[in-house]
Amino acid sequence: MSTRESVFQTLHQLLVSVLKHDRFVIDDTLTAKDVDGWDSLSHMTLITAIEEKYGFRFKLKELNQMKTVGHLVDLILAKQESV
Repeated sequence: MSTRESVFQTLHQLLVSVLKHDRFVIDDTLTAKDVDGWDSLSHMTLITAIEEKYGFRFKLKELNQMKTVGHLVDLILAKQESV
């Protein structure tokens, strides 16, 4: 089971890997529009990387509800609890 902090660290690493830069500060309020290069294609690449890292799949409904990194972290933690 991951902690909130460890999920943030993992997401930061995955974002840097996908976006090829670290010119952002990751926190609960971060959104794709706040980060250079975080477009729809890089978003799907990130989602795929998260699914592979944690070993689960997001449902379309869950993806549509994600508005901020904080929402994403909450969802990852909730999915881990349900496994």
